[in-house]
Amino acid sequence: MTVKLILTDIEGTTSSISFVKDVLFPYAATHLPDFIRTHLHDDNIRSLLADTATLAASEGLAVNADDTDALIALLLDWIAADKKATPLKALQGMIWRSGYEQGDYQAHMYPDATDYLTQWHARGIPLYVYSSGSVAAQKLFFGYSEAGNLLPLFSGHFDTQVGGKREADSYRNILSELQKQHDIQAGDVLFLSDIKEELDAAREAGMQTCWLVREGDIPANAEHRAVRDFSAITL
Repeated sequence: MTVKLILTDIEGTTSSISFVKDVLFPYAATHLPDFIRTHLHDDNIRSLLADTATLAASEGLAVNADDTDALIALLLDWIAADKKATPLKALQGMIWRSGYEQGDYQAHMYPDATDYLTQWHARGIPLYVYSSGSVAAQKLFFGYSEAGNLLPLFSGHFDTQVGGKREADSYRNILSELQKQHDIQAGDVLFLSDIKEELDAAREAGMQTCWLVREGDIPANAEHRAVRDFSAITL
């Protein structure tokens, strides 16, 4: 099938998992308590803390929205567990911005990903990102990468506001947004990820899929087209 548009994951796909796990998460955990306490009078921060309390309540945890210490402790637990919680991701993105802007780190990119994303963009193929990290965090990631500012390569970004990455409806929601700008069908979209369950959901929504297996053996009889890196992806 012809590929008219590419939708890509970040962590483990375009970039190493270790950068997120070993650099970004610890940075956020270290700076989150002071960041929240310093910005408690910010309406956006208060709204995110309220969202955190609401989400906790939906999961059976009684946390008062005004109990800053309890909310901070909960958010730190979520960071340690890599919980895909939208308010946490938004807060992490705000904290990471200062780290990027201060030059504390640059986002890792696999060279093959940088090369082929650049080539595909030059060929006129629209590129979009779908990650569990907030859109703001995604833009920081690609804007402050080891390969320089890669943001101009991308036409748009999606995060968990459209739904969870292992849910087919999330990909249908993305497709609905994409079709407002492009004359495409689900089968024209290629989704790239290192997580089989995400690929399963995208395929259920009708998209083409490609499984990036950066480490370890490529599974025998893989249910999705499986490749080692971007150089093996054929469009």
